[in-house]
Amino acid sequence: MNFSSDNIQLFLAVLDRGSFSAAARALQRVPSAVSMAIGNLEAELGYTLFERGPREVRATAQALALEPHARLIAEQLGLLQVHALELSQGLESSLTLAVVPDIDHRPLLAAIASLGARYPLLDIQLLSAPQEEALHLLDSGRADLCLAFAGLQVDARRSFQHIGMESLVATLAPAHPALREGRIHYLEDLVNVRQILVRSRDLPLLDPRPLIGATHWSTDSFDLALQMVEAGLGWGDLPLARVAPLVDAGRLVRLQFRNTRNELQLPIHAFWRKQQPLRQGARLLIDLLATG
Repeated sequence: MNFSSDNIQLFLAVLDRGSFSAAARALQRVPSAVSMAIGNLEAELGYTLFERGPREVRATAQALALEPHARLIAEQLGLLQVHALELSQGLESSLTLAVVPDIDHRPLLAAIASLGARYPLLDIQLLSAPQEEALHLLDSGRADLCLAFAGLQVDARRSFQHIGMESLVATLAPAHPALREGRIHYLEDLVNVRQILVRSRDLPLLDPRPLIGATHWSTDSFDLALQMVEAGLGWGDLPLARVAPLVDAGRLVRLQFRNTRNELQLPIHAFWRKQQPLRQGARLLIDLLATG
């Protein structure tokens, strides 16, 4: 017989309650059935698990040695049963998110932490990709959700939920010649300075709002774009939440313009395909993002 899910539960009930009768009441069984099951288990194992007394039982050293493993298995079995029930009620087995890199990821990570606490066996995968690639991952079915900037047009293939705003600010390295020579006073002065863009290598730029410079260099990595700006290779329209620490440290400069405020506020949406309705985990994640 050895250990099974049933006698692990029984073994732990006797350990926790200190007698066969108390364990039987907790499990809604008769005491003789509990005593017999423990006796059969001991015979199978070849050693005693409990020293019997007139009113209570005491765990042996062998029982105490088995206890941590038994509790771990019982916990995992409990999670398995809950997850099996959730799957039958519409919970997906996995959730893949495509996320643009130039947004503040802290709200997403907090929402995922809450989602993981609610559904600990849900497999979550995060894919980081520039705007056009992230949406392509969604449209091609490689991602279930996409967190990206709202576009200028509504795509009939996608549903969306507004989840927040992101502020993009024009930044330059302190040692950049355009800054040292005092050549930037107005927003339009940036047209003549090389711009660093985070964009797809293969897909066209669909949203022209961040594009200002007449010349630009691009990368599909936000971290590399940030390093390029800091190295003085050009200016970047970068998320304030990500560059604020560098500005405070003097490693980047948030430009000041005489004719407008240096801040482009863009809505962030959670997108999903209309032909694939949201399942339980995705719905909860969007609710957490929208209300958090």
